[in-house]
Amino acid sequence: MPHATNELHLNILRKIETIEDQKTLAEELGFSVGKINYVLKNLMEKGLVKTERFLKSDNKRGYRYLLTPQGIEQKITLTKKFIEIKKKEYEELQMDLQINGIRYRKYYDNK
Repeated sequence: MPHATNELHLNILRKIETIEDQKTLAEELGFSVGKINYVLKNLMEKGLVKTERFLKSDNKRGYRYLLTPQGIEQKITLTKKFIEIKKKEYEELQMDLQINGIRYRKYYDNK
């Protein structure tokens, strides 16, 4: 799964149990409701997310999203991968800063 897809899935898995509806989730993550709906259906098909109807809701179509045990495991796995990617990016940026810092110092010292 590409990095961007993993990151979107992770963000949805992180927020899924605290959102009121797909529109709110879409606004928080900066995606269309259609995209969020598509990804949520995919996560449900994989058995990572399930829905539960509100019993005492005035809105009879009201429901909430819950992580399944597999969803919790996937959230942990994706979080670990995300941290690894960000650490690698950080190290690469640090290396770029060092290389460019040396290059610029040499350039300006020789003027």
